[in-house]
Amino acid sequence: MTSHPSTLHPLALIPLLTALLGGCGGGSDSTTPPTPTGQVRVQFTSPTDTDNVRTVGAAIPVAVGVTFNGAIAADGSSVLWSAANASFSPARSSSTGGQASSTMVATAGGMLQVQASATVAGQTGSATQTLYLRPAPQALEVLVPAYFYPNPSGSAWDQLISTAQAYPGVQVTAIMNPNDGIFSSADEQFARVVSDFTGEGGQVVAYVATGYGTGRSVSAIKQNIDNYLRYYGRNQLSGFFLDEMGATSQHLAFYKQIYSYIKGLDEELRVIGNPGTLPVADYAGVADVLVTFEGKASDYTRFNPQDGSAWVYAKTNSAQAMLVHNATSCTAMQTAMRAAASARNNTGLVYATDLLYDFATNTGNPWANLPSYWTSLLGTVSALNRGTALPGC
Repeated sequence: MTSHPSTLHPLALIPLLTALLGGCGGGSDSTTPPTPTGQVRVQFTSPTDTDNVRTVGAAIPVAVGVTFNGAIAADGSSVLWSAANASFSPARSSSTGGQASSTMVATAGGMLQVQASATVAGQTGSATQTLYLRPAPQALEVLVPAYFYPNPSGSAWDQLISTAQAYPGVQVTAIMNPNDGIFSSADEQFARVVSDFTGEGGQVVAYVATGYGTGRSVSAIKQNIDNYLRYYGRNQLSGFFLDEMGATSQHLAFYKQIYSYIKGLDEELRVIGNPGTLPVADYAGVADVLVTFEGKASDYTRFNPQDGSAWVYAKTNSAQAMLVHNATSCTAMQTAMRAAASARNNTGLVYATDLLYDFATNTGNPWANLPSYWTSLLGTVSALNRGTALPGC
């Protein structure tokens, strides 16, 4: 019998070739896998979101943490600092222990975006922190809605006069309000207390209702202004308090006319406008001071110009006022005063009272008298101005 050599089917060669290639060291070493891209993460550690209002021209420490692929970045990793209208020293710093820092000086007020860019192993990551820069704050001033009649037998005006010099470092400005500013002759009782109060170092501004830009004519308001100056005298009046001020651009032209009229009479007359809320930014051009909050003390704890009104930080704190009612205790008053003095609120003219008013029912009159803690309010403002501990309640 003749024997024939055996034959292998072609499919049977595949395992053999695979084994031979494996044994010869082929396969995985023939191609180097790609190096994964590193991830650089940058996070601001100073200033924080709760400490983000600073002063123009002051040295501001800035710092970031830097990680690479989730681990602390190697020492010497480069961080570049940048922001409009600001300088950094150094402009580029090196990290140590995953931290890098510099010192910033801003040259203009308002909102500012600060950027830090870190480079690690050829990869770059960055972070941005929003800051608000304000001019150096002025001392707090007390603005009193003195809407009470100066009875010759005694009134809160007498208390204002007797305490005007109790705290020499605290300027007190009273808003006089004879008949909502509508009169055609002087009231001798108002003339008396205004003269006595200014003689003790107080300042007086005259109340004028403006009807929110629709309820009164410009000519009627001008007549009120003229009558104040005619019957009470420029030497007794520091300016005017424009109550019931609008807050939208719709009525801006109306208030421009009034502001221009007052400044045309005397550039030194101060114009305090009271929209009672944060108005559109252009209102800063039609008043020297704006009352950006009028309401309950409990609501004032939530006041924050950063929520859509960052323009206030381009103005000094003396261009913003608050009038708080329903601050039913001395402690509540001090809480409101501290908030006003904070960098976030940036408010320079202040007042709080324990008298009550309910907006929903339009009941109560918070400006009918001075608060029971009047002297404590003056002492609190004095302490805040001096940077000392607040007096006990």
